[in-house]
Amino acid sequence: MKADLLIHSATQLVTCASPHGAKRGPALADVGLIADGAVAISDGQIVAVGASADLLADFQATQTIDASGKVVCPGFVDCHTHLVYAGDRAHEFEMRIGGATYMQIMAAGGGIVSTMQATRAASLAELVAASRTRLATMLALGTTTAEVKTGYGLSLEAELKMLAAIAQLDLESPCQLVPTFLAAHTTPPEWKHDVDGYVQQVIEVMLPQAKQWFAGSHFSGNSPFFADVFCEDHAFSVEQAQRVLAASKAYGLLPKLHVDQFNSLGGVEMALALDAVSVDHLEVTNAVDVERLAAAATLAVVLPAVNFNLGQSSFAPARSLIDQGAALALATDMNPGSAPCLSLPLVMAIACRYQRMLPSEALNACTINAAHALGMGGQIGSIEVGKQADLLMLATPDYRHLAYQLGGNLVETVVKRGQILA
Repeated sequence: MKADLLIHSATQLVTCASPHGAKRGPALADVGLIADGAVAISDGQIVAVGASADLLADFQATQTIDASGKVVCPGFVDCHTHLVYAGDRAHEFEMRIGGATYMQIMAAGGGIVSTMQATRAASLAELVAASRTRLATMLALGTTTAEVKTGYGLSLEAELKMLAAIAQLDLESPCQLVPTFLAAHTTPPEWKHDVDGYVQQVIEVMLPQAKQWFAGSHFSGNSPFFADVFCEDHAFSVEQAQRVLAASKAYGLLPKLHVDQFNSLGGVEMALALDAVSVDHLEVTNAVDVERLAAAATLAVVLPAVNFNLGQSSFAPARSLIDQGAALALATDMNPGSAPCLSLPLVMAIACRYQRMLPSEALNACTINAAHALGMGGQIGSIEVGKQADLLMLATPDYRHLAYQLGGNLVETVVKRGQILA
């Protein structure tokens, strides 16, 4: 048989295979390791996975890579980011060091509103240029697919500009992007005395325009399109979030929810009732909602770089979520305020140290489960026959070093849709 690319002799071929859905419970600790493994690729898809001796005998490849002494694993999937924005919030970083909390900064007009002002002021070209560098770094660190949210425009014009920036970046970068519409991130200053009025603006004006944008974009037919809401004090109530997400579903946008970051308001139960694809943050999620998530198809996405960056000592109950049987994913939450983090390996390292996750669990949470948090578990996130050939070759013989080592980059080669990028 012929193949375009054959990667063979990997000391560890880590497949993260999970043909029946997201990994839960003990399965999350199984990375599907094949010693001396190989993978064959044709037309951007995986056509065979197995022992090197078998694939070397079965395939004649146009190009081969000897991965001796190295790990081959799936490309990372970052299922929660705010990658597109202008400006920075380094001054708020210093304020937090001085004792100000995230919520205090937000209530004083900083936080999301600060980035909103910079993002509104930036042209589309400036917004793309600012985000391009960040995206290139993420790709070099192994992220081959990333969800990207709007939410720093908070007006129809600026939110559509953010969607245009996401689309342009997706077209020009090998890293595959998945758009999420987050107009309900916070209330913009011009609506601060009429939050319900802004919610109606999102529902009646912005969502129909977002749907129209998606229908005319290259994403249509090739990607899911999500809607998200920040359900929190100084943002949106459970009732307001429910209205936005219900309307989003009616327009064909799949629901996600920022929930339980600082306060447990009841948003998890609401999101599950709407069959949300994921609920994200969960730092203060209670035991009852952990049980609800364990019984649900909805992914629990935890974001440990946020707690680390904010200097907090408590983190989302990842260990409890796993042990109870919830489907858990990890993501960076890359954003200019609470998580200026581009590295999923760093997220894995934090989750292992502060949330008692095993390196195997952390890797599955950044690959196959993160893919399911984007509704794309059948296409990406693992090394299985028929899936898109998104792979990494790591400069280590042991995948556990992804979480064990700190501050470096073990990614030596990135393969996206069967194409060798570096």
